[in-house]
Amino acid sequence: MRSTKTEYNRDLAKGDIPTLILAVLAQGPCHGYAIAREVERRGGEVFRLREGSLYPALRTLENDDAISGQWQETSGAPARRVYSITEKGQRELAQRTRAWKQYSKAVNAIIGGKPHAQRA
Repeated sequence: MRSTKTEYNRDLAKGDIPTLILAVLAQGPCHGYAIAREVERRGGEVFRLREGSLYPALRTLENDDAISGQWQETSGAPARRVYSITEKGQRELAQRTRAWKQYSKAVNAIIGGKPHAQRA
């Protein structure tokens, strides 16, 4: 029997990535690789957040002032960009969270809802 993890392991939808990035950064600053691994960890390894999706989303969020990034020097390793959520990003995350809960509730109602009324 195949595990649920394997069956549902998939890439994230492009529109959901900014919300997940903001949620991770709401817990504290991170660099890109750490953000991707945290999304995967919190999602029970169901999702994969690839560089080709992550970094464009980070640039867009930074251009929109939802996050800020600063280069961090580390000894013996290349510098890396560490991102933090801004006040505007906190507001954006709250709005996205409300919208996601409404969407999720609607989908769950359809998936687990009562069958439609029988036609006469």
